[in-house]
Amino acid sequence: MKTEVREAGVVAVAVALGGVLLGVLWWWLAPHVPLVGDVVEGNWVVYLKDTEGEQAVGVDGTFTLLGLAFGVVSALVVFLLRRRGGVPLVVGMAVGGLLGAVLAWRVGVWLGPAEDVVAHAREVGRGVAFSAPLKLGAKGALLAWPLAALVLHLGLTALFGPRDPEPEFGYGPYEAPPAA
Repeated sequence: MKTEVREAGVVAVAVALGGVLLGVLWWWLAPHVPLVGDVVEGNWVVYLKDTEGEQAVGVDGTFTLLGLAFGVVSALVVFLLRRRGGVPLVVGMAVGGLLGAVLAWRVGVWLGPAEDVVAHAREVGRGVAFSAPLKLGAKGALLAWPLAALVLHLGLTALFGPRDPEPEFGYGPYEAPPAA
């Protein structure tokens, strides 16, 4: 049991470290949400440049799709390395996926445009478009990675995992045992 828990910890840390790559990919691939700054009654205000744009949804969708892809890859790698599975290993993979998703979210926000949009609007000038900070509006997207990993690992284990040996009885479950 001690070895299984140690392996689960290693898997959790390894999977979670993949969150840095996910965060960089999210920052690089996510669409930019254009904002515009203006001065109204002496105060700076920031508006969406395109009020009917779908870029904000695209940011969440990009994170979700990347999370699903990372879940598939992590489940495949964990299954191929430790085919016998086990509850601690699967829990480690799920915890690592969740921690990786949170790490990816924070890395993407950190790499993205400045979070102080009013200061950024002042800097670029009145009426000039600039990118909004990266923001994950749908926090449920954080669950895409661990859930994809769990579902795929379950399927792989069910299809290709080791089997328990069948009992060697000379009769079937609905037949009476031979008379002694």
